[in-house]
Order: sequence, then C-alpha cells, then structure tokens
Amino acid sequence: MLRGKKILVGVTGSIAAYKAAILVRLLVREGAEVRVVMTPLAKQFITPLTLATLCKHPVPVEFFNPENGEWNSHVSLGTWADAYLIAPATANTIAKMATGVADNLLLTTYLSARCPVFVAPAMDLDMYSHPTTQYNLDSLKSYGNQVIEPAEGELASGLSGKGRMEEPEKIVAFVSDFFAKKRNLTGKTILVTAGPTIEPIDPVRYISNFSSGKMGYAIAAELKERGAEVILVTGKTALTPPDGVQTVDVVTAEQMFRAATKAFDRCDAAVMCAAVADYTPQAVADTKIKKEGSAWNIALQPTRDIAAAIGAVKGTRLVAGFALETDHERANAQSKLERKNMDFIVLNSLQDDGAGFGGNTNKITILRRDGSETVFGLKSKTEVAADIVDEIEAFWAPKNARPE
Repeated sequence: MLRGKKILVGVTGSIAAYKAAILVRLLVREGAEVRVVMTPLAKQFITPLTLATLCKHPVPVEFFNPENGEWNSHVSLGTWADAYLIAPATANTIAKMATGVADNLLLTTYLSARCPVFVAPAMDLDMYSHPTTQYNLDSLKSYGNQVIEPAEGELASGLSGKGRMEEPEKIVAFVSDFFAKKRNLTGKTILVTAGPTIEPIDPVRYISNFSSGKMGYAIAAELKERGAEVILVTGKTALTPPDGVQTVDVVTAEQMFRAATKAFDRCDAAVMCAAVADYTPQAVADTKIKKEGSAWNIALQPTRDIAAAIGAVKGTRLVAGFALETDHERANAQSKLERKNMDFIVLNSLQDDGAGFGGNTNKITILRRDGSETVFGLKSKTEVAADIVDEIEAFWAPKNARPE
C-alpha cells in the first residue's frame, strides 16, 4: 500500500535515531519515495549522509545551507508529502509540536504539513509516563495526528518499561495499514455540506452561527482519502479545503440549497454537515440601518430545507445528517432522521464538554433508521470523521455490516 507514496521522515535527537536508517530502508523497499528532515541534535546520533544515502535525496537540517545560502523550504516539504512520519519523536519535540513552537526545520515543516502525521515517541519510561508528556500526546491526537505507541522493554537508561520507539517493521506496517483501509469508496461521488450560512440584514450586518466548518471539512478529507470523489458545498470559513476536493463556495442558505440540490443529481450519497440558518430576513436593506434608539424588529421567513429536499429525492442513495441539540437530544434527532428521510443521523450535544462548534474535538452518537445506535467517546474531529465514514462504508457493505 506504500508503493508510490511520498513519505517524509522526521528524525529527532534520540538514541533511537539509529532505527531511522532501518525505517527509511524498509519504506524504500515498500516502494515509497522517501525524504528525510532532521533536527540539529539528531546529527549527534546519526549522520545526514547515512540517511541521504538510503533515501537518495539530500537531508536538510537547517533552514538554509550556510555554504551557499540555499533555502530549505519547510512549506515545500510539508506540501510534498503524503505522510509525515516523525520517528523517533522525543519528549521535547512532542511538547513543541503540541504548543506550536517552530524553532527548527522539522517543526516548521510539521506546521506546514497538509498530510497525515505519524508520531513514534522514544524516551525513558518516566518521561513518557509524566503527565505533561501524556497531555502533549493527547493534544497531538486531538489535532488528528496518529501516535504509534512505544513498546516496553530495556531502555538506554538501563531501566525497563514503556518508552522504546516501536520497531521499524511495525511502524511501516502501521502506516501501510492506515493507507490500506482508505480506498474502499473508489467510484463513489459524495456531497458534503459544511460551515455556516450568512443571512444579510443590510450591507454590514447579518445573521449567522458559530460553526467553524471543521467537522464537515474533516469528513470531506476522509472521504477523499478513501477514494471518493467529493463535492464540498461550503459556507464561509477560515479553513483551507482538502486537496483534491471539488469546492463550491456559497454564502446564504438559499445559495447552499441551490448548489447542494444541483450537486446531488450526480452523487451516490450526501452528508449534510452544514449549520444552515433556519430563518432569513424577509427584506435586506440597501443601505446601513442607523441606530435610532428605539427597539428594532426584524421580520424573518423560513429558509428552504436542504436535507428534506434531498431526502425526498434520494431513492436508494445514502443521506446522512447532523443534529446539534441542547435538550431532548435523542428524541429531536430521531424526529429529524425520520422527517427528512435520512439513513442515519449524527447526534452531538452542547451539553457535552468538548463537543459542538469551533473546537478540535467532538462526541457523537450515530442513530439509524432501524432504531440501532452507536455511542462514541470524545475524539478529535479527524477521528470522528473516520467513524462517520466507516458508517458510510457499512451502508454499502454486504448485509449492511456495521463497524465495530
């Protein structure tokens, strides 16, 4: 599954850095195109020449070559890779990754990476078990990074416990398995709606909501990774659309209605994740409305229901929706599921810490038409997206087998 994949390996200053040579060799043997970036301290454990010989590319360490001033672009490295594998990852590097410190080329590349990031910790057992390290690892997971758990055994300190970087063969298998499960939706075209809608009142004011679009964008990225052609109809967000996804930008609920219903004509499924305004002003003022000191009432009218319109014409196609609730969560979600003819609905509650708008985590329950449901714990939105796409794959699987 790694043949043709572009793998960037990051090596930090750990005694386990010697394993990076084995790791690079195995990745190359699997057919991957491999490049390596190192921290300055990593050179104390393994030379750039060794790794450059194995991957057949120069190994940058500093931001620029002091001999000729040639710049090593962290942006180019980060956008080139299909996967960024940091192995070994020291406690120091993990802490910097978790907090956004960018004081070397490896870290600036991490902040520029648009691909899946894999982290293989390597440190002494007390450093690994320290609450700070565990907090930092949890932070990395919440950002969507894949942490390859260290093994137990004899450590460089002479102690024995958990902290050894996992063996290169197992790391390669972990990365390979990650990509192996990603192509089950080849040949499917799937619509995803994401982000908020904006309903103008006058040229400077509008009605909207707190949706960041992160959940919908994560779903679009996961669908694309698994081989689907994705049409992302999105309201205004601060996010960069996933690579390879067809993006349709909209502003209002009416624009989203038209774009989504048009796109669905050629889709096999739709995931309705956008936070669409239920109401829009009846009239939009041509000029800014001035404050006059008295109460101001805005007449509102309902927007057209996108999910209901798509559910009415879906036939045998899959339609999934979202229900963000504050009370009577299951009853409201179940009602929405049935009224809009969805196959399953993703329920999340603002009563749950870490769920809802804006954050990097979510806690969901998937409710289905047959009355069954699956409850998930708090996870990163990237991990939640994977759970939702697992459910989509299960819809087309033999006998509608559900993910475990």
